[in-house]
Amino acid sequence: MVVRRRVRMIVLPLGLWTLSALVCGYFIMQAESGNRGLEAKRALKMKAFGLNQELATVKAERAVWEHRVALLKSDQIDRDLLEERARIVLGRVHANDVVVITP
Repeated sequence: MVVRRRVRMIVLPLGLWTLSALVCGYFIMQAESGNRGLEAKRALKMKAFGLNQELATVKAERAVWEHRVALLKSDQIDRDLLEERARIVLGRVHANDVVVITP
């Protein structure tokens, strides 16, 4: 009887500490590598950084196109832009132009 009581006094706290350590370990592991953990947060930040760079590139390209459209819509059309468009549409080149044909 005394031996059984001593075993309980040792095994019960040891079991509870082990169970507590396992539960804490599970939550720490999920906080690091779970679906919403630190690794997922780092991956999302990297993806957001890449998308922000792409957005900046697209905004710059859009500004260029908006400027070109504004040149076409104004009362006085830009002569260089008009000549460029006419050459593209008509398929003509100037005598001093260098033409590079790509496959």
